[in-house]
Amino acid sequence: MSDVPIEFGTDGWRAVIADDYTFTNLERVSQATAEWLLDDYGPSPSVVLGHDMRFLSRQFSERTAEVLADAGIHVTFADTPVSTPAVSWATHALGADAGVVITASHNPPEYNGYKLKAHFGGPAPPDMVETVEDLVQPSNQLPDGRPDFEALTSDGQVSLHDVRSGYLNALHNILDIEAIKSSGLRIAHDAMYGAGQGLVTALLGEEQVVPIRHENNPGFHGLAPEPIEERLGELSTTVAETDCAVGVANDGDADRIGMVDENGDYVSSHRILSLLTKYLYEERGLSGSIVKTFSTTHMLDKMAERYGLPIETTPIGFKHIARKMAEGNILVGGEESGGIGATGHIPERDGVYIGLLIVEMMVERGKSLSELVDELLEDFGPHYNYRDDIHIREDQKAAVLDRLDAGGGLDEVNGHPVERLDTLDGFKHITDNGWLLIRPSGTEPVLRVYSEAESPKAAKALVKDASRQLGLDN
Repeated sequence: MSDVPIEFGTDGWRAVIADDYTFTNLERVSQATAEWLLDDYGPSPSVVLGHDMRFLSRQFSERTAEVLADAGIHVTFADTPVSTPAVSWATHALGADAGVVITASHNPPEYNGYKLKAHFGGPAPPDMVETVEDLVQPSNQLPDGRPDFEALTSDGQVSLHDVRSGYLNALHNILDIEAIKSSGLRIAHDAMYGAGQGLVTALLGEEQVVPIRHENNPGFHGLAPEPIEERLGELSTTVAETDCAVGVANDGDADRIGMVDENGDYVSSHRILSLLTKYLYEERGLSGSIVKTFSTTHMLDKMAERYGLPIETTPIGFKHIARKMAEGNILVGGEESGGIGATGHIPERDGVYIGLLIVEMMVERGKSLSELVDELLEDFGPHYNYRDDIHIREDQKAAVLDRLDAGGGLDEVNGHPVERLDTLDGFKHITDNGWLLIRPSGTEPVLRVYSEAESPKAAKALVKDASRQLGLDN
């Protein structure tokens, strides 16, 4: 059987373990990474390599280290499971030429993956990723006779490093940890069995943090570790029934954020982004551009206009935002799916940093999270979002996208004529009652349908009507 094609999605290569995600295919990707580094960074490049808590992630990471080190790359190997932001931070802090994380992030437990980080401490931009993709060779082109992990560690080509502690020290320096600790606010932290477990506790102490799903469970109890509303029931109940002031959740590699307020009510990424913009501009007196992806709230456009800040919209994927954060003065950058970055830190989404920055905002303002959200809606008007992830065969997905492309999108949605169709990344229908976006996932066999309107009911109605029109509601 011929080697399967290796394709990177919106944030890395991901595939099902023992199907396309095999040790052999991982070696192909690692060898391509090594060739790219040697071509671009000279004869002695360096990499920071980390892994999450998924099934076989440590073993996959060691195999990656073997391939890279055998090719002449010096590998700084995280000696414990670490979050993706920790690897990004270490890549920049240690002056490495690239970072690699063995993780499938928020994907279902049967997946694993390979994230590539640039020297500036954020996702590798599309041109770097395309270079690595182009260099992937068939398995019969891989070198033979490679030294094993122990031998490479013994001779110093692979160096074990405490990445986790260095990252925690960095967070302690950029957040007002003492103010949060002095406030006495208790925080429920849902790690979703992922690499973020223990991080908030390490910063604030056991008395201030209620841990949820902090055990080692490589199968995530069968659920994808994605911090979306329907998967945060335990966090919501814990906060609502205890004296916790807020709940913070992170995905499998802790680069995404999900939050609930003191009542256990979910607070979307759209609102977290908007709250951060308001806090950083009004309270901290900071300025800079706002960068958001195509599926993110238009409330940010209103905020940019009022504050006199530049705003830019990118395709889906934090890699598009990261390069802009590395190159320019960006106040906040983020996406609907929970990936958010902010000034003062690495050009990377970081769920732990963002969650604690919101808690810092609560302490600074002396208000609960629900009060801050109410204030936001009073200032900038009602904005409510809805999203359906529709699992669909590849041929069905292609048929839907072909239909939208050929017809120029839908003519109307839920009785509202489409005034404009934007196709930056998918098909975004602008109406007089909000917007609706249809686009395929870059990492899963899923079609995503998003919306925004002036009420929760109207936002949901836009999605359901579009799904009906496209035959996706069965």
